Amino acid sequence: MKFAHFAHVWGKAGMTPAQRYEQLWKELEAADATGFDYGFCVEHHFSPRESWMTSPSLYTVAAGARTKRIRLGGMGHVVPLHHPVRLVEDITMADQMLGGRVEVGLVAGIVNSYFTPFAADFANRRDIVQEFVGFLKTAYKADGAFDFQGATIQQKALTLSIPGAQRPHPPLWLESRDIPTLEFCAREGLNTGYFIFFPRTEAKPRYETYLANWRKHGWSGTPNIAYSTVVYVDETDEKALSIALADASRAYKGIFTDSDDPDEIRASQERFGAFFESRGEPSAAEIVRNLLDPDYLMEKDLILIGSPDTVAKKLRRWASEGMFNTFFGEFNFGNLPEDNLLRSINLFGREVIPALRDFEPF
Repeated sequence: MKFAHFAHVWGKAGMTPAQRYEQLWKELEAADATGFDYGFCVEHHFSPRESWMTSPSLYTVAAGARTKRIRLGGMGHVVPLHHPVRLVEDITMADQMLGGRVEVGLVAGIVNSYFTPFAADFANRRDIVQEFVGFLKTAYKADGAFDFQGATIQQKALTLSIPGAQRPHPPLWLESRDIPTLEFCAREGLNTGYFIFFPRTEAKPRYETYLANWRKHGWSGTPNIAYSTVVYVDETDEKALSIALADASRAYKGIFTDSDDPDEIRASQERFGAFFESRGEPSAAEIVRNLLDPDYLMEKDLILIGSPDTVAKKLRRWASEGMFNTFFGEFNFGNLPEDNLLRSINLFGREVIPALRDFEPF
């Protein structure tokens, strides 16, 4: 298995953004020193009480300056919000600055409110992402000037000032549980994954099909299939639960609303639930409606809190039942004190990762 430090970079009461970023670098330094494979961040906008990360490229370069071996990237760049040439240039420059340690995560975006201020195309966002994959691959493979003619990207005799460091291109990711998108990922050789919202037992058949299609298209090796949720590790289960359970139940509150009013929070959860129901995902709707309930999270086994042994055993079982071989751990959530946060990362890296490193779920 492989392991990532995953960060929404939640805004923190009593901290400035600058202080929050300094804390983030401490987290990544600890992850780098203790054997994590990856460090990833989101791209979120216009949510000052939720995420303070609007630029994966800046994250990648700043994190790269503070680490030595961990691979870094956005998970992911919201492609339709960017000019494709600008985004390719940012990726190739970061790739060179990090000496080829860049991973490229791409997403279509799910929140329309991000798109309006950018005058970006929400309706065609999935098509835009898929075309960008071809553009990025073409740009990386080019030796000098290249052409690209697509539905939304047209370039002729384009020459990048800074070529990418990795050939033919960096590892590419497109996290999705959408069946047509997973078919695209398998065809194009993209890693993928899913989030706490999608039940693991329901996810497994989709990713089994994705893996079969990956092999059918002739890709070598095994793709990364990721799963992400919050994680806290401490010396004992009792200590871990007493410190982190309440914060884990508040971890994703910012996704729903900036308000602290219980009625508004519940109304937002209901709206998200209705959205998932409209997608034909009633189980995801149920999770969203209960995501802030600690008893529900424990009963449904949706969060990782415990001793290193407990967390390793759970992850081993989860990986098999949910068809994933890469874990994206969200370590910094709620109001966890920094000492506890760093202890959790260090225990995970030093005790959980070695226990699972040679485990192959599929």
